[in-house]
Amino acid sequence: MNIHPTAIIHPRACIADDVAIGPYTVIGEHVSIGKGTRISSHVLIEGWTTIGERNQILSFSSVGTPPQDIGYKNEETYLIIGNDNVIRECATIHRATTKEDRKTEIGNGNFLMAYSHVAHDCKLGNNIIMANSVALGGHIVIGDYAILGGIVAVHQFVRIGSYAIIGGQSAVSQDIPPYVSAAGNRAKLYGLNLVGLKRRSFSDETINTLKKVYKIIFRSALTQEEACLRVTGEFPGSREAMQLVEFMKSSKRGVTR
Repeated sequence: MNIHPTAIIHPRACIADDVAIGPYTVIGEHVSIGKGTRISSHVLIEGWTTIGERNQILSFSSVGTPPQDIGYKNEETYLIIGNDNVIRECATIHRATTKEDRKTEIGNGNFLMAYSHVAHDCKLGNNIIMANSVALGGHIVIGDYAILGGIVAVHQFVRIGSYAIIGGQSAVSQDIPPYVSAAGNRAKLYGLNLVGLKRRSFSDETINTLKKVYKIIFRSALTQEEACLRVTGEFPGSREAMQLVEFMKSSKRGVTR
């Protein structure tokens, strides 16, 4: 291990042999950090926090600190971070409350830029980009490859679908479906995330199907139930269409229109 002599590491913390830890970083008793992870100076990692392999955590980040929830009484709750994530300067990631499964979870390959905040009980998938100063309330779920622009604020319990993109300075109070582009205060939909879908190598056939599905759900006079039934009838073989329908049906906060 390459640990700076000014770092404070609890003797019962579980640190892989090749982890690098910078000056004045503090790591608590229940922390576990996997191989190849690099932690800069002045980082705080505490609580029941598990960090996977090859992550980068930059200066002044606070990881695994208690949830900002007035009902939390220092119970044993968890933060679980996967592999190959980049957590930039001054990011804050909180462990969970006791209100769900006691876990805040971040998957693999995510890029959390400076001053981004992941609140308690959030579930982040893989390859998500959160730009500077994105703020997630508690209990938020974000799908793979979603992109959140700078200074986006997301209300607690909102879901953001895979491959969605949200423009900077947006306020998101309802669910954002997969594959779409959204922006504004409050956020509205502006069609599919065509650039993102092409960058992720979605076929022309799939994109054309999603265009038709989008028009049926969001630009027809049908009710949501009627639109979902029509899509299910017309595109039963499209995995993406069925994912969009299921997302609509399972929404609890309502879907952004």
